Amino acid sequence: MTTAAPTIRRDIAYRGFHLPADTATGSGDGLRAGDRGLTLDGGDQRGTWTSPPVPVGFAVAEVVPSWTADTPDGCWIEVDLRGWHDDAPSTDWYRLARWAAGDHTVRRTSVPGQRDSVARVDTDTLIVTGATVTGWQARVTLCRPAGSPTGPVLRSVGAVATGPTSTDQRHEREPASTAARGIVLDVPRYSQRLHAGQYPQWGGGGDSWCSPTCTSMVLAYWGAEPTPDHYAWVRPSDPRPVVVHAARHCYDHAYAGAGNWPFNTAYAGLHGVDAFVTRLRSLVEAEAFIAAGIPLIVSAAFRAGEVPGLGYDTGGHLMVLVGFTADGDPVLNDPYAPDDDAVRRTVPRQGFEAVWQRGSGGVAYVVRPASVPLPPSPAQANW
Repeated sequence: MTTAAPTIRRDIAYRGFHLPADTATGSGDGLRAGDRGLTLDGGDQRGTWTSPPVPVGFAVAEVVPSWTADTPDGCWIEVDLRGWHDDAPSTDWYRLARWAAGDHTVRRTSVPGQRDSVARVDTDTLIVTGATVTGWQARVTLCRPAGSPTGPVLRSVGAVATGPTSTDQRHEREPASTAARGIVLDVPRYSQRLHAGQYPQWGGGGDSWCSPTCTSMVLAYWGAEPTPDHYAWVRPSDPRPVVVHAARHCYDHAYAGAGNWPFNTAYAGLHGVDAFVTRLRSLVEAEAFIAAGIPLIVSAAFRAGEVPGLGYDTGGHLMVLVGFTADGDPVLNDPYAPDDDAVRRTVPRQGFEAVWQRGSGGVAYVVRPASVPLPPSPAQANW
């Protein structure tokens, strides 16, 4: 029987703001609250909502934002982060995204080249390098062109802050969890490799579409995938048009790929679900989601054979955690498979947990309808 391994206890904290309910916790300029979220006021072309500072109680090494919004054609949002310490900002603002749901008039993109003496931006992550940061603050700007009859709607914004991994951090043996043991959620199986070489303008299909393929699987699990009228432009010969649709609408033009973490959760949010990026400390925490009926999209990095059952090299790969065996081994929908039938894989618990935590720090996309409750969060809340 698989047993729990000693685990490094990491400082991780997530905080999200849902709008319009949390509007008054921050400050707005040029916006008004509506039933669906925050919108531009009157004929304004730009408006900004700034969250309150969010103290986390530990030294921050990285912050990853995520959001959900609607952006009619020609409209977009800009997402900025800065670090805080005590009662004042400890970094400048950094732009993490210029994001739009579509791509007809606005190029959805991260913003490379942002680096100074205290922090830098690595695609979807703010990395602290030289400042004391014990909290964060987010700012979202809603934008529309002059004369546009409609504008963006901001529905949520949040961020996960993570402390540095240190050899001085305490190792603990986690208790075995039983609630998720033997549960395998009925998540459809989609192979990314069926799309090899397709649509080079959005990353080229087979080897690079793991993230949108996983996001598509989870949307289908919830019955929230896009309807055929949304992907009628996809070539009729394509084996699964919804994956092409997701890849196009998750694509980051600066990163030149569809693997930007918050771009994937923002895409999911367009389909009526709540979605955000966080980090989990262990598979014990992941078991709580499976027990609640919520599959997770997780990011790992490994060498071929490092985890039995995963026979390829990857510097970063997304898979859907769909359940656990009775002995506690994770059951995955791994899109890097030659066909749909081969997507389902069971892997050893300790080996997989190690490459997930090492590869991405335990990154997970949480995607579920708002009507499905999240499991109770730990004392240091990371969801």
